[in-house]
Formats: sequence, structure tokens, C-alpha cells
Amino acid sequence: MLSNTYQRQVAEAIKEIESRTDAEVIAVVARKADNYLSISTLWAAFLTLLAAPLIELLPFWISLQQAVTLLWVLFITLAVLFRWRPLTMRLVPKKIKFWRAANLARRQFLEQGLHTTKGRLGLLIFVAEAEHYVEILTDKGIAQRINNDHWQRVVENFVQQIKRGKAGEALLLCIEQCGGVLREAIPTSIIKDKLPNHLIIIN
Repeated sequence: MLSNTYQRQVAEAIKEIESRTDAEVIAVVARKADNYLSISTLWAAFLTLLAAPLIELLPFWISLQQAVTLLWVLFITLAVLFRWRPLTMRLVPKKIKFWRAANLARRQFLEQGLHTTKGRLGLLIFVAEAEHYVEILTDKGIAQRINNDHWQRVVENFVQQIKRGKAGEALLLCIEQCGGVLREAIPTSIIKDKLPNHLIIIN
């Protein structure tokens, strides 16, 4: 998670951007897009079912009740173990992780009020840490003036920086690059700053 220093720098960077463009920018970082409890539980149940026939191979005889108890213990142990985040994220397919992250990004776009900006000039920089997911969402007013290829290149640069272990620097660079594009395409013409500049963190 980003340090307090980086969080302050993010707020200052967004404020600087918004002083030079009519766009409203918000940055959201989520520790994870979902707890994936249902998926980890399904894995625990699946492996328990696979283990059931192996009870007959135990070197000692046990009763049916003991066998059921043993399977319950195995299921509960696996269910708890699979809730450990690093292991959970390995069990969840990439497609599902990205789908959940994308869904949360769109919810945040609405919850943060970016769809209510004057001229539909809202822009969201969204990061889901556990999923290693980055997305830039723009409202209609920005999309009409700036091709999505610009944002895709910014996202690709962001991801490359994250892979080098520089999450804080990556976010600041991303904000700076977004600001450069916005200043050129949508220079400031009105006084505004209705939405928060600070980094929004979702635990």
C-alpha cells in the first residue's frame, strides 16, 4: 500500500492537473477487488471430495462417522488456508480477477460522482493491487476528444513500473501523463474542483 508521503504527493499532483484542465480527476487504489470467498470455498470442497475415496486406503480401519468427521476437518482446514490472500489469488482465474476489478472500477466511477461533472469530463485512475489491475475510465466528454489509445499507453507504462516494484512512482507518473494529455486536449476554462483530490483507498 502507498505510504502517506505518496498519498500527499498524489493529492498535490491531482490538484496541479485540475488547475490546468476542465477535467475532474480521481485516483482510487483498492487492496483487492473482492474477497473471492465463494471461489476459495469451492476449491476446498472440490479437494475434499477428491480426497474422500482415499480414506479407504488408510492403513487402519475407521468407522463411517470417523470418516465424515475427518472429511469435515479437511474441508474446514482447506477453507481457512485458502483464505490467505496470496494463495487465494493463485486459485482465482485471471479472467475472474480482472472482471471483478473492472466491475469495482465502474462502481467507483459512479460512487465518486465522476458522471456528474460539468461537460461529462470525469476521469478515474483505478488500481486493484491484489489483482495487478490498472484501468483509466473516462466520461463521454473526454472520450469524444481523446482517443482511448492514449490511455492504454499510459496504463501499459503504469504496469511496467509496478512490475519493477515502484507502485508509488508508477501512480504519480500515471497522473502526470494523464495531466499532459488532458491539458492539451481540454485546457482550463472554468473554475471548478468539486470532487476530492486525495487518493481514495479501499481496504
